[in-house]
Amino acid sequence: MSQRTKIKALLESEQTQIEVTVKGWIRTFRNNQFIALNDGSTNNNLQIVVDFENTDPSLLKRLTTGAAISVVGELVSSLGKGQKVEVKAKQIEVLGDSDPEKYPLQPKKHSLEFLREIAHLRFRTNTFGAIFRVRNTLSHAIHTFFQDRGFVYLHTPIITASDAEGAGETFHVTNFDITNPPKTETGEIDYKQDFFGRATNLTVSGQLEGELGAMALSDIYTFGPTFRAENSNTTRHLAEFWMIEPEMAFYDLVDNMDLAEALLKFVIKEALNKNADDLEFLSQRLAEEEKQKPQNERSDLSLIDKLQFCLDNDFQRLTYTEAIEILKESTPNKKKKFQYPIEGWGTDLQSEHERYLVEKHFKKPVILTDYPKQIKAFYMRQNDDGQTVRAMDILFPGIGEIVGGSQREERLDKLEQRMDEMGIPKEELWWYLDTRRFGACPHAGFGLGFERLVLFVTGMGNIRDVIPFPRFPKNAEF
Repeated sequence: MSQRTKIKALLESEQTQIEVTVKGWIRTFRNNQFIALNDGSTNNNLQIVVDFENTDPSLLKRLTTGAAISVVGELVSSLGKGQKVEVKAKQIEVLGDSDPEKYPLQPKKHSLEFLREIAHLRFRTNTFGAIFRVRNTLSHAIHTFFQDRGFVYLHTPIITASDAEGAGETFHVTNFDITNPPKTETGEIDYKQDFFGRATNLTVSGQLEGELGAMALSDIYTFGPTFRAENSNTTRHLAEFWMIEPEMAFYDLVDNMDLAEALLKFVIKEALNKNADDLEFLSQRLAEEEKQKPQNERSDLSLIDKLQFCLDNDFQRLTYTEAIEILKESTPNKKKKFQYPIEGWGTDLQSEHERYLVEKHFKKPVILTDYPKQIKAFYMRQNDDGQTVRAMDILFPGIGEIVGGSQREERLDKLEQRMDEMGIPKEELWWYLDTRRFGACPHAGFGLGFERLVLFVTGMGNIRDVIPFPRFPKNAEF
């Protein structure tokens, strides 16, 4: 069964007049003579020429859109436009029929909304074939980047008792009968009788556990699923998504920024090098989509140009305080065009503010640093001013925040003081505080939302279209 050549290899081959075996799914079959065959290795189809006069009519009827077939034939130079080679079929076998009356993917343009409803089949379209090949390249590139730098890939737990962000938006994990859980004498749920002997949830981040690894292995990274139970029905949020979270001992904030910028540039470059055809297709798709928008909302750059632009420019670095001044004096703020007006220092920046800085003001990716401590997590290193922390966010055009990170607070007294201020129980994180008691050192790390990266590189507008099976409120289909 495995004796086949992938279509991508055949289309790139210089050889002809050789016998080949190809297998794939029929995209179209026209004039009872020409099959457009695709096996997912590329968006480009291979033309199969059928000798219909000498082919059993009952077999011809089975050559329908969506059917899986095996073809043995001769690879020859093509006389038709648009392809170098084609296969003259000697033998065709239908491996799996597809009823043309019922198959939902007909050879026409389908809306992304419709394709989300049939996510189990959308991989077979050009758009989603391209997206998931790019996603694969980005995933491989992330591992390559860290492995080449001597990082240790650490698997942090998916079931955890900690809420790293303190956000409280977690999915609970229990073995109880939820209609009748055991209760304590005071009427509360008795988690001591649960599977893990305490309340547990799906992880929102592997960061805290990642720090434990960094305190012995120096440089680690995680790359795994994370979960948020926030009821957000937006184009930028998912309930289940993938995160890359490196943690590095002996790093400060500048080292952290340098690493994050280098990572983003490396993976974008890999996609441009390895998925040129897919990105060209997605670039054309985006250009068509942009034509539907008002002129002032259209991007100045094509998708390929935007990606190249990120490689060619150093990311602009500035403090939160400097950003607030720019935003306060900006035309949209003065003309009350922002949905969330910038009142002054301490405002939590929204996506519209981040995009203004990136797309209108600097016209390049931006790294913001030194945020007010009130709007950041407890573990971030406090600055000497008592007001700000050594945080950094990387902002990208069209996306807003793509990376969030910080230098971590290594001083036990400062960390405990901050946890008290924020009402985070120290006794539950005794293990985390131990890393500050025994051989603490300066260290830093960041989180990169993988789907937001894929969103940026593919030019798609909805995060549900860059993960194979999206999970969001009221949806856990497939």
